[in-house]
Amino acid sequence: MSITLKNIVIFVTDLAKAKTFYVDLLGLPVAGQSEMLIEFFPGAVTTLGVSLALHEDSRSLVGRHTGISLKVENIVSVCEALEKGGAQFVEPLESSPWGKMAVVQDFDGNMMALVDR
Repeated sequence: MSITLKNIVIFVTDLAKAKTFYVDLLGLPVAGQSEMLIEFFPGAVTTLGVSLALHEDSRSLVGRHTGISLKVENIVSVCEALEKGGAQFVEPLESSPWGKMAVVQDFDGNMMALVDR
């Protein structure tokens, strides 16, 4: 038996606002889109999705720390673009011995770490 990870989903309340954040501001490449879901990272074995929180259980998962870290090239310019676009940072971009990191939240309050390594 073989088991692999297909995708990780972040639940949102407004797909258009999510698209503005994840595509326009963060610059994630779109793998596919439907009325309820946008998937990112075409060609990757595992994708990241943002999905409308339609069920009560999924609505309780909106606006929390996702535990997701995204490796970002040119992290300084990406963080500047996010800030100019109205994104909020829970932890500002900082340098550490292991690299640069910031924690940003989308327009629903879902938090994720941005790292350069």
